[in-house]
Amino acid sequence: MRITGGCLCGQTRYMANGPVLFSLLCYCVDCQKASGTGHVPIMGVSRSGFTVEGAAVPSKNIGGSGRMAIRNFCGHCHSLLFGTPEVAPDLVTIYAGSLDDGQLFTPQKAQYIRARQAWDTVPAGLPAYQESAP
Repeated sequence: MRITGGCLCGQTRYMANGPVLFSLLCYCVDCQKASGTGHVPIMGVSRSGFTVEGAAVPSKNIGGSGRMAIRNFCGHCHSLLFGTPEVAPDLVTIYAGSLDDGQLFTPQKAQYIRARQAWDTVPAGLPAYQESAP
């Protein structure tokens, strides 16, 4: 499977080869702050098949694991693109809003719903977890 995406201005692009390892909606406070909305749709892929063209700028903060959560933005327009979490060095988390084909994303579960804003709902029937999803 080939997954492609990029930023708003088009100067930073990425490509992932391989299967989607998971897809979820994250309602944690960090994702809310980083995105400026109630949750972030995320899909995980293997880092070994992931490449970037253009300027991707990392932003680091301590995540829920106690290790660095690294979110990568376009160096020009600052669109949120993908994560490279220190806790999972073989993984890249793609933010679904940056996908060229948004239909590739189908959430399998929701996590950190304890931090969910009252105005942001979890889709009916989606398995939801108070903390990190298994």
